Amino acid sequence: MNRFKSISFFILLVCNLLGAQNKQILYDFNEIPQSLMLNPGVESDFKWYSGIPMISGISGYVGSNGVSVNDIFAEDGLDINDKVRDRMVYALRPRDEFSGNVQMELLNIGFRSGNPNLFFSGGAYLEFDNITYWPRDYVQLIFDGNADQLGRRFSLRDLKTRGSLVTVYHLGINKKVDKNLTVGARGKIYSGMVDYNSTRNSGYLVNTEGQNNILNTTLNADLELRTSGFGQLDDASDNGTLSNTLIKRALFGGDLGLGLDLGFSYRFNEQTLFTASVLDLGFMYHSGDTKNYSLVGNASSEGIQINVLRELSNLNRDYWQDLVDEIEELIPFEETNLAYITFRPTKVNASLRYDFGKPTGSSEDCDCTIDASSGRQPRVSYRNSVGAHLFLINRPRGPQAAVTAFYMRRLGNILALKATYTADKFSYTNVGFGLNLQAGPVNLYAMADNLLSYRNIAASNYASFQLGLNIISWGRK
Repeated sequence: MNRFKSISFFILLVCNLLGAQNKQILYDFNEIPQSLMLNPGVESDFKWYSGIPMISGISGYVGSNGVSVNDIFAEDGLDINDKVRDRMVYALRPRDEFSGNVQMELLNIGFRSGNPNLFFSGGAYLEFDNITYWPRDYVQLIFDGNADQLGRRFSLRDLKTRGSLVTVYHLGINKKVDKNLTVGARGKIYSGMVDYNSTRNSGYLVNTEGQNNILNTTLNADLELRTSGFGQLDDASDNGTLSNTLIKRALFGGDLGLGLDLGFSYRFNEQTLFTASVLDLGFMYHSGDTKNYSLVGNASSEGIQINVLRELSNLNRDYWQDLVDEIEELIPFEETNLAYITFRPTKVNASLRYDFGKPTGSSEDCDCTIDASSGRQPRVSYRNSVGAHLFLINRPRGPQAAVTAFYMRRLGNILALKATYTADKFSYTNVGFGLNLQAGPVNLYAMADNLLSYRNIAASNYASFQLGLNIISWGRK
């Protein structure tokens, strides 16, 4: 029982400190090769590209929609215990979350085949992703206890957490069907390093009036924590072989899974573009190093009861241990090594974009159409674009959405800028900015979100960044 508590507390702590990611600035920024990772059907004019290993694509985000660091640790003259109670323990709800994502590309390359309408891409990246919902009733029970909470049911359903560290190997194809439609698909193989999840919990703890004692406590529990990979890493840490074990599990030596990305771009006319994609339609099978912990059963107790007259000759008996044994028999704590399946956090993107103004490299306004059906001539690139983007991600408590409005400005073929405004559960004042610099074959991009919060980053509920370096050839076959 104590071990289960320790593991649960550790996972909650890690999830609260760390933080899948809405990359709304990068999405449909088709001058950047990494936009293919968000929509395998994006329009592209690359002949080939190669990311710089380890630095071609780095991104991260951390978010907490209910409380910020500043809410608790600001020097405002208030007692920190009162702030924890008022702003966390009794203010946060079970749907409030602590979540985050870190992603780093290990390799990313792409090239156009002999058929100029086909473009292939592939590579690998490392991804850590997790989410923890605020376990409100657990925290209130720990903070104040339940002695004076007669009749209140503390829900055990509030505990929901999920996280993983995986290496993703991918291979994609992008096809220009005609001058208006481009489609794409990407297959993925997941190599899992660690995984933990506890999302299917239920039950309650309640105090009622007792018959023989003042209180009767009832615990109805159906709790489960599933983990994979931690045992091998723990042994490797003791043996001094941690790095070798991590590499082995990253190179198909851990849990394995399959996934699929799909996407397309469709032009209603030369200046109006609709895009959509579905990412990480996939699953993982965890079997190599699993440890699963469960607590299932129902028990009621009025505490230790002693009949002095009956037990007069046996007062040295350990009545507390008898009570513990009785409860553990009714609600057994079990540990198994059963394999299990998890599904990846599937993401959906959709956007509508309108291009206008002067074509890059021109001094005249243009609303003309260039026949690009052969795939041998690049389409007109306008200097201005406006549009909207919808993002959805599947989470343990249901889908989460974000809506973005954006404006893009291209300064010749060298510099492109994109400004965004996003509304989601983390913030209604999320202003982001990204730039793409093309210096000959060298491509450099950098992006950041929630810029208004940088005046006091500790008061922010959300922060994210993306940056990378690529080598690109724009020549046409």
